[in-house]
Amino acid sequence: MGGARSQVNKPHKTRFASKASRHVHRTSSLSAKGKIGKSEGGHRAAVKGARAARIQKSKSIRDQKRAALLKEKRSSVSAPRVVVLFGLSSYANVNSVKKDLLQLLSGDDRQPTSNTIASSAYRLRTTVLEAPYGDLVACMEMAKVADLMAFVVSANSLYDNHSDGLIDPTGAQCLSILRAIGLSSTCVLIRDLPQDLKSKSEAKKVSISSLSSEMPEDCKYYAADTKEELHKFMWLFKEQHLTCPHWRNQRPYIISNEVCFEPDSGISGTCTLVLSGYLRAHNLSPNQLVQVTGAGDFQLSKVDILKDPFPLNERRGHNLMESEEHMNQICQTLTPDPSAQEPLLVENTPDPLAGEQTWPTEAEMEEADASNKERKVKKRKLPRGTSDYQAAWIVDGTDSEEGDSDIESEEGNGMVLDEELENNNDPEKDEDTISHFTEKFNEEETCADTEMEDDEVMTREQIEAEIKKIKDTNAEDEEFPDEVDTPLDVPAKKRFAKYRGLKSFRTSPWDPKESLPLEYARIFAFDNFSRTQKHVLKTMHELDEGSTRTCAIVGSFVRIHVKNVPIDVASRVCHASKAIPVVASGLLQHESKMSVLHFSVKKNDLYEDPIKSKEAFIFNVGFRQFMARPLFSSDNINSDKHKLERFLHPGRFSVASVYAPICFPALPLVVLKKRDNEMPAVAATGSLKSVDPDRIILKRIILTGYPQRVSKLKATVKYMFHNPDDVRWFKPVDVWTKHGRHGRIKEPVGTHGHMKCVFNSGIQQHDTVCMSLYKRVFPRWPERLYDTAL
Repeated sequence: MGGARSQVNKPHKTRFASKASRHVHRTSSLSAKGKIGKSEGGHRAAVKGARAARIQKSKSIRDQKRAALLKEKRSSVSAPRVVVLFGLSSYANVNSVKKDLLQLLSGDDRQPTSNTIASSAYRLRTTVLEAPYGDLVACMEMAKVADLMAFVVSANSLYDNHSDGLIDPTGAQCLSILRAIGLSSTCVLIRDLPQDLKSKSEAKKVSISSLSSEMPEDCKYYAADTKEELHKFMWLFKEQHLTCPHWRNQRPYIISNEVCFEPDSGISGTCTLVLSGYLRAHNLSPNQLVQVTGAGDFQLSKVDILKDPFPLNERRGHNLMESEEHMNQICQTLTPDPSAQEPLLVENTPDPLAGEQTWPTEAEMEEADASNKERKVKKRKLPRGTSDYQAAWIVDGTDSEEGDSDIESEEGNGMVLDEELENNNDPEKDEDTISHFTEKFNEEETCADTEMEDDEVMTREQIEAEIKKIKDTNAEDEEFPDEVDTPLDVPAKKRFAKYRGLKSFRTSPWDPKESLPLEYARIFAFDNFSRTQKHVLKTMHELDEGSTRTCAIVGSFVRIHVKNVPIDVASRVCHASKAIPVVASGLLQHESKMSVLHFSVKKNDLYEDPIKSKEAFIFNVGFRQFMARPLFSSDNINSDKHKLERFLHPGRFSVASVYAPICFPALPLVVLKKRDNEMPAVAATGSLKSVDPDRIILKRIILTGYPQRVSKLKATVKYMFHNPDDVRWFKPVDVWTKHGRHGRIKEPVGTHGHMKCVFNSGIQQHDTVCMSLYKRVFPRWPERLYDTAL
């Protein structure tokens, strides 16, 4: 039975194996045969060593996290955990859940007077807050400080035919905002479940299946009707490792328990704002600047470290009077060091004489006088025998020739391409060309600003007409982006004097320091922003390792005194603290100074109105809140120049550039639009991209013309210009067509602005000839940085 009919096994399909497995198989087979070399053995040992190093590194990271978690649990100075209850529909009764949780934590049937409770039964300190349903701004501010986001839903909405389900449109919009700023640990509390066990289980399964697509993967779901179910939730919450957004752990912050203000005796119109609460995330130095959300940046006069009003070892006879005594008992007072305190520097003071030339020296003045005398003594060629009287009537031919040549050169030179500026770099000529039209353009911009600021005086019909005009402009910008018409009554070289042509948008040079506006003298810039950010964060970590004599320790109960706060701002903050807690966050170094910030933004799907560049919006960046007028642009990865976008179009990301206080990324962004007699609407969301005043944003305009006669590669184009002088002026700029042809202007034809063009390929009669012109644009400086009406 042997021989040729012996069994032949199928060979291994090595083409499906990985390189590593084939290498291991090869080395093992060679070592078995005794043919392995030193190089293979050394490589194998190196692979084993690298793998062991990775295992050891991951083990050390895991041990560090475990040690930090144990330290947090065992520490008695950690701040209370903040639980924020969000209602996802009008059916959810969030107030009853809050009362049940506070009664469960206190262990008494009486309603607690404070939102913070130290539970001896759970060995846990918890702050329970209720987010007002429908108030998106308040929900956003409370979500920024939440350690656990507890979403409350009602099972009754599953059986009501008139309901929108467990999540109504308001709840869906609230969820979208919370995702934009970053979700902390989340859970869902399901109320109003049936009493029957089978029906209760089925209703809970239906609720979980309908909510799972909207919630994170690690979200927990709890029934929350009875005291036993809430007890189970609290035990699991106590052992749960909570996560929070990364940006929140970069700065120290305080959630206010009490807010008041004390008038200053020295300066009229200002006061000292006093906030008390637990210090979180990092240590706080009295030399730091603090930012009160919606109010601004300020310095500290002192920091009082108070005795903890909610200790875990609280005895049963502890009453409210003793709690107030605890809150007012000062353990330590920290005052700022004048030599080390961070200055409250917002804007740079511009020097109007910084760009002026120095006074000429005596030698330069003598040289100029000598040259003027030489001009006066210049000899003229006259016929022999001509008298002085006759010479006065003779016109100098050289002067007339020079004048004619000047006119011809002015007509012939025209617009210079950006690549030709290196050879023909004459700033005086550029200034002469543009100086005639600067005053006119300033008047046009001033009129536009006045029209935007006079919206309050306009009637209802005028406002509706303005909104219709903006919507029409938005639709036209989507259909015909950047196309403009050449005016008939103004020469194109005057109307577009600030624009220039580029040979290549990607590779042509553009100096970022050229022709900067006056606002750039008021801002700050970094030589190396990434290095500065690393240094600032390193300083913050060094502060955490500092002694208790120089800074307040994280987890301690402090009272900060914020000085030089306007009285109207302080009263507004005190009034807002009755509804939601006020947050005061410590600023990193340089974060009070103004610069140019760039955000990656996307229009909110539920916001229907068009969003125009340089329109006023409210920017919420981390804990900060300020007014800004963004300038939208595209984000070109392979170029240092970016094209302006007149509108923020839906469905895609753009870059919003604003003048604002410096912030270190990464930080979330929520853009709000203020509306009359209504809550602010969420217009866009995004994140902080960079801080760079040298980012070049170019506004592009496209002049269009139409072929009149076509002959192979040549064409006569009309309606792009209306006089031959404009054709000569723009002759150096290349033209292109919408069907992909590229060419140049050859010469003007006639007196009505027609021109001959030559293209690289045959052109069709129905094609459109275009010319691209560019100028650099900058954001608009905000009239006020903080909105006093919020």
